Order: sequence, then structure tokens, then C-alpha cells
Amino acid sequence: MNSHTNALSTDDSHTSRPSVPGSENRPPSVPHAADDPGAAGASGGNDSYDFVVVANRLPVDRAQGPQGPEWRQSPGGLVTGLAPVMKRRSGAWIGWTGAPDEEIEPFDLDDMHLVPVRLSTDDVYSYYEGFSNATLWPLYHDVIVPPEFHRKWWDAYVRVNTRFARAAAASAAPGALVWVHDYQLQLVPGILRELRPDVKIGFFNHIPFPPYEIFAQLPWRRRILIGLLGADLVGFQRPSDTANFRRAVRRTLGYLARNSVVRVPASQQSPEHLCETGSFPISIDAGAMDALARDERIRKRAEEIREEVGNPRTLILGVDRMDYTKGIRHRLKAYEELLEDGRLSTESTTFIQIATPSRERLDYYKQIRRDVELAVGRINGDHSALGKAAVHYLHQSFPREEMAAFYLAADVMLVTALRDGMNLVAKEYVACRVEEDGVLVLSEFTGAADELRQALLVNPHDIAGLKNAITQAVHMTPEEAGRRMRRLRSKVRHDDVLQWASTFLDRLQMVGEQRERTHSVLPETQRPSRVTQESALPADVVERLSAVCSARRLLIALDFDGVLAPLVDDPATSAPLPETVETVHRLAALDDVLIAYVSGRELPDLVSRVDAPPGALFAGSHGAQLDLSGLGAAAPSTTSRAGSPLAELHPSTEEREQLADLDAALDRAAQQLGDYGQFRVEEKALGRSVHTRGLEPEFADRVYDLMQEIAEDHPRLRYTRGHEVREFAVRHSTKGHAITALRAATGADAILYIGDDVTDEDAFARLRQAGPGPDLGLKVGPGHTLAAGRISDPHAVTAVLVECLRLRRSANRS
Repeated sequence: MNSHTNALSTDDSHTSRPSVPGSENRPPSVPHAADDPGAAGASGGNDSYDFVVVANRLPVDRAQGPQGPEWRQSPGGLVTGLAPVMKRRSGAWIGWTGAPDEEIEPFDLDDMHLVPVRLSTDDVYSYYEGFSNATLWPLYHDVIVPPEFHRKWWDAYVRVNTRFARAAAASAAPGALVWVHDYQLQLVPGILRELRPDVKIGFFNHIPFPPYEIFAQLPWRRRILIGLLGADLVGFQRPSDTANFRRAVRRTLGYLARNSVVRVPASQQSPEHLCETGSFPISIDAGAMDALARDERIRKRAEEIREEVGNPRTLILGVDRMDYTKGIRHRLKAYEELLEDGRLSTESTTFIQIATPSRERLDYYKQIRRDVELAVGRINGDHSALGKAAVHYLHQSFPREEMAAFYLAADVMLVTALRDGMNLVAKEYVACRVEEDGVLVLSEFTGAADELRQALLVNPHDIAGLKNAITQAVHMTPEEAGRRMRRLRSKVRHDDVLQWASTFLDRLQMVGEQRERTHSVLPETQRPSRVTQESALPADVVERLSAVCSARRLLIALDFDGVLAPLVDDPATSAPLPETVETVHRLAALDDVLIAYVSGRELPDLVSRVDAPPGALFAGSHGAQLDLSGLGAAAPSTTSRAGSPLAELHPSTEEREQLADLDAALDRAAQQLGDYGQFRVEEKALGRSVHTRGLEPEFADRVYDLMQEIAEDHPRLRYTRGHEVREFAVRHSTKGHAITALRAATGADAILYIGDDVTDEDAFARLRQAGPGPDLGLKVGPGHTLAAGRISDPHAVTAVLVECLRLRRSANRS
């Protein structure tokens, strides 16, 4: 393949017509099976699965076992994140084995059903090496090298994407979740939408999505966008990638893209629908990497690595695929100049560069390998001494255990990618630094830079700046290195790959259920206000409601924002849905039904907003304030959780000092943000709430990083992460405390608690701890939860309460 031929043309030397005729305003039509011999057997029979993953590769590698060649699960991050989901759900994984012209029947491995899709030698050349990696890869990575546009490659891309889509359609059970992965399969959602409009389709792009001005070079840009918009949910690594995609949709297709939602018009094959977009930054199995780094065998191997390279005072490490996007040449140039300047020396410093072989049949990959090896040879020739190599260059792959040892051995990690969707190597290094030491130098052009703000962020094109950052890393004090690494590790531990997979799939489930329930193409703010049919609720929720609503004395406890009231940009304008208020009043009128409102809002604000029925109970400030006067003569004195009258619920002198320190820190954070935009601080008697609603996602992420730093610097404050809010409090009270107090005061036999936020997890946990009784926690919206059930949005809350009303009335009549 000649990478320099027709690099910026549509290749008129090829005369084959596109394999999929028809309008560009709809996804590629599905070729007949007879047109695609590779599709034979791809369906894997008549078995169907509730969860289907579609990726270019199967999650397995060939290995030599005792009885000969065998399949073993791959160690990659995607497999780690999805394997537990595959085991919980009836899961199938569709992908290529990695070998051309290989016919393999579907098989099971480690509780996963694997459906191989055959790729011919020509498919590998044209679809994989050609369109995927010589057209899309360079285009999506800011044209670091020129992309090639060949119609024959495009034809193969359509053909193979159709094959994958048909395999998914054949494997998916009715209403299944289908999760399609990465740039090789961007047409699959649109084709699958035609074949199986009943399934919920998600797509995640692991690499960057380019600005419109770059994406517009692609001759088949309309078809790619329409293919992606077949999904219910399209996810990207960074908010900027999401914004680029929505801009491309508006500019290329003219579709309405309001906030995160794109309205996709109907085609001849599929009805109109909404496609939601968002950023879901992928991560690693941080716990597994941490455990490896604590293993004595790995730690011993790390010591051996340092000995093998001469026990330098500072060991610098680079780990990459051999790819022109990774900036390997830039870091070698910076390191070489540091040696020439005398700012580093081979007596005290050694650099190990691991470059995993990648796409070695492509010309640009051959060229980057030649360039790297020439640079390594030049540096070693000019600066090495006997027994003291300046650069140790390893062009090979290593198992995960050996990589953990390299991460442990290295004092400084260089990640200098010129463009990268995420870069999991940076997170793996952080996860392995169990002693909270080491320094990460990280390119600001990686997705990881959005999250790992305590790294030394660099522009790899700025060689002088890169040299300064390497020097700073080498000479950083242990105290500063420790402070930075603690924060990096906290971020990586909290947002691991399991959290990533759970967040995406929960959101896909919600979006799919909304489409099924409403049969509407209206944005959420324009949906019909009444959603009261029992069919609007998941079957498991209806079943659990039947149990909890049969209790003699029932307490229904409700959060406010995101439960009774849809979330809005300005919390001061929040108002409950009228139909929810009406239903709550009807429930309160029934015998032995009590209503309580539990919120992070201060008590007076909460009481003024909910339009409560007579006898309602209130818990404000996450349980720090209780108003039980609705119980009448049976009520304890209206108190705070600590037992003091509400009139005395004021911060102590010490607490006022803590609040003053917090206010000063928030002021400094606002100054640091500069052009990032400003958060809004809500002052409360016992704390502060920092709201980010209305901020662009990348700005909000920067605010969250600063708030995390403030929390770490003020460990005596209670810090809570909520939906578009971060909360600080001088007293440690939770909604779990509120639930315990409400149960004790009311004598309820069962509690139904509905919440939507991280702050509600304490309440869900208390319900689980209460025992095997009929208590029920329901979470509104996506995300990990301890709640026993899940519903989609505040309209579904109305449906839950209407069902409770029906059940209680039926019980009373009987």
C-alpha cells in the first residue's frame, strides 16, 4: 500500500461503484445475504441475548494450552469493564477473531457467548487497514498524517458494518441492550435500527471525534453521521468530542440538536427518534492494577528492572503503541536536548521506551518505527557509556503483570500523545503508585488530561516546555509529588472502568425506556406531563411496589430536585410537577399513609416549594434539620438531628471559622477558573452548595476538580458529590440519618424512598440495612445505586405514586 498516493482525493483510479445505492439521507441499505458470503453463520443460530456487545475484536486471544491452542479472555480494559455485565445479563459478544478467512462457530467462554464474524483477506486490507486505519484514524486524530480516501475501502466498510449489524440483529432478544464500540463500526447503529427497531442501541467512540472543519473532508460524512444517529445514545471520551459531533450533525445534516439531544427524522425503514449524546470518559480496572502493584512478586520484579538498567537515581518511562499519534519522537527529542544541555545526565537518569508493535503493514507505521529507532540509536551513540545506556528501547508487548512492574519501577511517566481519546497508560501508572509517589507528565491533548489535573500538563509540540516539565518532574520534592499523586489516585479509584460501563448502560436503559414509553420525538421538556399508566413502570418495580404498599403503616419519603421537580439550570426556579403534587395529596388523605420530604435544601426553602399536604414531615439539609410537627401530639419536639431546637440551629464559633475558610477557598477557586466560567455558590447556615448547572461540561469538570482539591484540603468538612452540584457542610448528617429518624418517629412498618442523587445513596443503604422487610428504595435516572429499583425520570415518579394510590385503595376496599 502506498500511503502517499491520492492521499487527498477520492481515488478516481477505482471504478467500482458504492455497494449501497440510494439517498445519503438514510443509513446504508442492508445487502442481501447472497451478496455477502462472510455473513453466513454470523448470526450464531437462533439463540437470543438480553445484552449484546458489538466490537471489531472478540474479547479473547489465542494461547497455547496443555492440549494445544485454546482461547483465553483478553486482559484489555473494555473486557474488564463489560465481563461482569455479561455475566449478570444473558450476554453475547460479536467480533472478529483477528485472523482472516477464518470460519468459527459461536462458542462460550467465561460466561460469555462469543459470535465470531468472518473477515476475508480483502476485508482486512480494505475495511480494517484501509478505511478504518488509513482513512478514519488519521482524520479523527487531527490529520497528523494525511488520510486516504478510496471508494473501494468505503465499499468494504459498508459491507463489513452490515455483516456486524446483521449478526447483532440475529443475536439480540426483544428489547435487548446493544452496545456498539468504536470507529470501525460507525454504520452499525443505523443499519441495526432498520433491522431491529425494538432494541436499545448505544454507541461509544473510543478515539477523538474531530472538529467539523476536519471531519468535513470525509466524502462519506453524511453516511457516517446518519449511521451513528441510529443509536439511542452516542458516547464520547471528552465533552469537546461530543460538541464536535453535534456541530457536525447540525452543519452536515441540518438536524435539530438541542443541548445533548438530536432529533433524527424518520426514514423509509425506521420512525423518527431522539438520539442523546454525552461524554463518558473510559477508565481502567484500578483495583486490579492496585492489587498487582502490591503483589510481592511484582514488587520484586520492579526492583530487578531498576537493577537491570543500572539502578539510576531517576528512571523515566514511556509506554505506547508504535503510533504516530503518541508523540514518541517529541519526547525523545526533548530528552536528547536535556542530555545535550547538561540538565540531565546518563549517570543519574535512564529512559525506558516501550513501543508495542502496531499496524506494521501500513507505511506511516513503518516510518514512525524507523524514525524512533534512528533517534534511539543517535541518542545512545552520543550519550551512553559502558553499562549506562541513555535509552532502553523495547519494541515488544508485555503481559499486564510485567507492565505493572515497569510502572512501579519508574519515577517519572511520560505521556506525550499529540492526540488521544483517553490514554489509559496514564491511569494505569497512577493506579500502580501505591506508595503515592512518582510524577506523571501528561499531554493536554489526551482525554486523561481532563481528569488527571494534578499531573504536569504539557503541550508536546512545545519542546522547550516539555523539557521544563521533565526537569520539574525529575527534581520534584517528595512532598509535592505525594500531594499530586494522592489526588490522582483518588480520581482513578473513584472513576474506574466498572463505573464507566455502569454509567453508560444505565443511561442507555433510561433513554431506551423513555423512547418506548412515550412513543414521542419531543424533547423531555415538551413531553406530555402525565405519565400515569402502570405500563410506564418496569415490571420489577411494580412487583416491589405491591409488597411495600401492603404494609399496615406506610411512609413515603421523597427527595425534591430531580424527583418531585425536574432539574433546571437555576435551582431557584425548581417546582414540582402538578400531577405529582395532586397524587401526593391523595395519598396523604388515606389512612396509615405518611408523607415526608427529604432534601439537601434548607428546611424553610424546602417547605416553601413542595406544596405539601397537611401532616407532612420534613428533613432538610441532608437530615440536619427535622420538622416532625405534622405528627401532631404524637410528634417529638421539632428538633434538629442533634436534638437542639431549630431556632438554635446555628453554626458554632468553630463552625463559623470553618465556613470562613471555605469561603476563602471558593473565592480562590473562582479566580483560578478565569475564562472557564463561574460556578454559583448557594450559602446555607451549615454549609455551601456549589452549582454548575448551565456550565459547559468541560468547564463543570474543571470546577469539580477544584472542589475535590478543596475537600482534600478541608478534611473536617463533609463533602458530597451531587448531580451538577458539590456540597460542603460543617456537620456530618446524611439522608440516611433522616430516614432512621423518620422511621423512629412514625413507627412505619415500611418505607418507600425515592431519590435521584449520590446524596440519596445513604438513604438507600439504610433501607437495605433495615432487614428483609418490604422497604423499597427507587433511584430516578442513571448511575450506580444501592436502590432496589430504578425508574427513568420525574414523570415516572408520578407513575409510581399513582400505582401506590391504586394499591392502597384496593387494599382498603378489600
